Amino acid sequence: MARKQVTLIFPQHLIKEPVIYMMSKEYEVIPNIRRAKVTEQMGEVTLEIEGAEENLKRAVVYLEKKGVKVEPVVGDVVGG
Repeated sequence: MARKQVTLIFPQHLIKEPVIYMMSKEYEVIPNIRRAKVTEQMGEVTLEIEGAEENLKRAVVYLEKKGVKVEPVVGDVVGG
């Protein structure tokens, strides 16, 4: 299984949507929220996702298509 850390920036209209849950169900990845800051205007989440490499790629594409800005975390690969 591969792991990837990303920072997700949610626009206001997606803050109350279960985007991370839907991504994990659809693409069979395991999300682990490492840090989060949510306000009425926007949400920012540092997320570690684990799963098959192809599923991780598809999950990121899904988030981007939903309108979430996805930024890689420096030191992307998490040891363990």
